[in-house]
Amino acid sequence: MPNDDQYSRVDYRRMIAWPERLRREGPFFEEIFRDAAPRRLLDLGCGTGEHARLLASGGFEVVGVDSSESMLEKAREAPPVEGASFVEGDIRKIAGVVEGPFGGAICLGNVLPHMTTAAEIESFFGGLASVLAQGAPFVLQILNYDRILDKGERHLPLNFRDGENGEVVFLRLMTPQADGTVLFFPTTLELHPDDENEPVRVNHARRVVLRGWRSTEVESACRHAGFREVALLGSYGRDEFDREASKDLVVVARR
Repeated sequence: MPNDDQYSRVDYRRMIAWPERLRREGPFFEEIFRDAAPRRLLDLGCGTGEHARLLASGGFEVVGVDSSESMLEKAREAPPVEGASFVEGDIRKIAGVVEGPFGGAICLGNVLPHMTTAAEIESFFGGLASVLAQGAPFVLQILNYDRILDKGERHLPLNFRDGENGEVVFLRLMTPQADGTVLFFPTTLELHPDDENEPVRVNHARRVVLRGWRSTEVESACRHAGFREVALLGSYGRDEFDREASKDLVVVARR
């Protein structure tokens, strides 16, 4: 396994309450992709493949693409769902990784912020547009970096999960920078309340440089790539996007 795979030591699958999350998000994706044609979808930055399997269970052919070999190994080790497949590749050059047309695409979580330059997201959106069918919907979700940058927020909510050797705590610290980047420190802790000598143990910690893309920058990149409709939402519940209050930015764009 490549030594530079920054996700090889972090089990994100265990850090997220996936059944609850998929039940919450599923109706939104069902509505967005109901009329998708062709019935082929892309999951860009698919990670361990939960969303790809969800969409495939709805009758779609889904191709999950990720650059992390360790993430893809976990995706392929999970119980298979007919219609879901996974390939390794750079989503910034997606036209060279998969062959279109696709009837829709998703890109969720902190995937886009890993692209730190305007040239990278221009390449990403342009390549995506080239493999989507005319009118195909694209759903992008990231944190609301307008709020994070403007308020100088330093952390995301804690996640607690039962682990093999004790309670696992997923800590996500942030340090927003003046240039629009965000230093992100995903850290996994083990909590052992009865251990007087070492009640908290650090299992893993990393420093990742992200770009806090603002809503106006994302919308501009979509339109520049040729997406004719771009809607900014504050949640999968279709709340209006509020730069100061929304937790997330959810973009629904159509080719």
